[in-house]
Amino acid sequence: MYANATPQPAAPWYRHRWPWFLMIGPVLVLVGGAVMLWLAASRPDAMVVGDYYKQGKAINQELRRDREATRLGLGFEARYDAARGRLEGRLESHGQPLAAPFHIRLAHPTQPERDRVLEALPDARGRFTAAAPRLEATHWQVVVEGGARNWRLAGSWDWTKQPALTLVADAP
Repeated sequence: MYANATPQPAAPWYRHRWPWFLMIGPVLVLVGGAVMLWLAASRPDAMVVGDYYKQGKAINQELRRDREATRLGLGFEARYDAARGRLEGRLESHGQPLAAPFHIRLAHPTQPERDRVLEALPDARGRFTAAAPRLEATHWQVVVEGGARNWRLAGSWDWTKQPALTLVADAP
C-alpha cells in the first residue's frame, strides 16, 4: 500500500514565473534611469547660470534701471497686428510723448533661440512701429529699455489673450 514516490526533479529557476515577475521592477528602473541620463546629457538646461555673483550684480543693475523708469514716469502701450506683422504703440514720460529710441526685448518662455529684440524709434507724438513678423502665440516676457539701457519697463504678455500691452513704471 505504500507507493514508491520518487522525487521529481525541480524545474530550473527560469521556468518559474515568480523570478521574472520580481525582476520586472528593477529592470524598469534601469531602463528609466538610462533614458533620464540620456535626456540630461543631450539637452542642456538653459535656465542654469554659471556665475551667480555676476548674475547678482546684474539684478542690482536692473533695479537701478527700474528706479530710473519710475523717476521718468514712463508708460508704454503696444498692440500686435498679426496681419501686418507689426508691433505698434506709444511711449510716454509723465504723460508726454517720449521721442527717444528704445528697444523692445521679447523673451520666449522656454526657448532662448526664439527671443527677439525690436528697435523702435518713436515720432514726435511718441508713437512707434516695429516689425515683428510671425510673432508666436505664447506667453512672452517683455522688457522695454532705453537706447542707452539706462531705464527699463518689464512685464509679461500673451497677445492672443490680451490685445494691448500696458507697462507703467511704479509710482515713487
